[in-house]
Amino acid sequence: MIVLIIFIAMVVMICLNVPIAIALAVSGVFGLLMSEGPGALVTVALDMYDGATKFSLIAIPMFVLAGAIMNAAGITQRLIDLVSALIGFVRGGLAMVNIGVSLFFAEISGSAVADVAALGSVMIPEMKKRGYSPAFAAAVTSSSASLAIIIPPSIPMILYAVSADTSVEQLFVAGFVPGLLGGLGLMGVAYMFARRYNLPVEEAFNGARVRKTFIAALPTLMLPVIILGGIFGGFVTATEAAGLAVLAAILVGLWYREFDLRQLYTAMLEGGMQTAVVMLLVAASVLMGGFLTRAQVPQELARGLLELTTNKYLILLILNIFFLIIGFFLHSAAAIILVVPIVVPLIQQVGIDPVHFGLIVTLNLAIGQQTPPVASVLITACSIARANIWDVTKVNIYFIAVLLTVLLMCTYIPAIPMFLVEVLYR
Repeated sequence: MIVLIIFIAMVVMICLNVPIAIALAVSGVFGLLMSEGPGALVTVALDMYDGATKFSLIAIPMFVLAGAIMNAAGITQRLIDLVSALIGFVRGGLAMVNIGVSLFFAEISGSAVADVAALGSVMIPEMKKRGYSPAFAAAVTSSSASLAIIIPPSIPMILYAVSADTSVEQLFVAGFVPGLLGGLGLMGVAYMFARRYNLPVEEAFNGARVRKTFIAALPTLMLPVIILGGIFGGFVTATEAAGLAVLAAILVGLWYREFDLRQLYTAMLEGGMQTAVVMLLVAASVLMGGFLTRAQVPQELARGLLELTTNKYLILLILNIFFLIIGFFLHSAAAIILVVPIVVPLIQQVGIDPVHFGLIVTLNLAIGQQTPPVASVLITACSIARANIWDVTKVNIYFIAVLLTVLLMCTYIPAIPMFLVEVLYR
């Protein structure tokens, strides 16, 4: 009964536009007070501090800062030039350039919102200038940015790893193959639209231009090699790699000598606010998690679902539907922090690999970033493109279908995400 009251109180506060972190913390404190009395609140501040200062979480502001430095130092433009030289000769090539650069950019920033804000401000106006509709330009930018969060490094993956107490590095590895498959799928849909609407070819393939843009982008191309090579080679942890990403981005920026300090300042402020929101969510989740654990809610949920079925694939289907639904209403960070600690005992009981499940959760929430009413990434892209969100969604539904296909493949063919993990770690 207490759990139901706490849940209703939290939902009411969120509906009243109380920040989710505040609603979560207040509900957790109220739950502890009702179930155990005032004595349970003695260590509240210390518990919140400990929860928000886990070593793995330091990677979040570092990757956000690295992405800000990339965009302020002219790095992003050199990526666009290189990818344009490689695939710009294909009909609708600018859309494919958008997808390719987005996947690469995510390897540094780890954030879909940062990705769409940084690249969208460059790519969307250019696509509109070349005859692409605002709705199509926004849909391509938004969907590719969300897909990119399953390619390492990924902030949602870091949050999941902390919540589920599993390996960040293995999650990063698991995202590679699904991310590449999804990228190819998005390019296929973009090509379909290009043929249907006779979108332009940018220019004929030119080997000399490819060579020139490759040389110009070479320092940039070293960034993922240094970061991911360090992680997968066992030289650094994911958190240490985040610090390495910042240092490498600074060095590459100095090499190009194109730092826009005003843009860097703005991006750092936005990144700081984004990080503060996530950290406050993490700290607040400790209180709610403590209450739910003491109330045995995760165990009761697992017991109830296992009474319905013990088939792990059917359970995965139920959890997929559940995460898709909450993705409509919650940002990815909030959804992970609220739900993952509750369902982890269930997946452990039915023998689902937590790394495999982590990729499934991340993909579900990537789709949630594309589905109104919350749809933070989609809304950002629509704002840049000055396009109506429902017009964009009519186009974006085809790209969402690609994300759903990748989700189903990863759910029911575990070898797709887990092959590299098995080779490298097991």
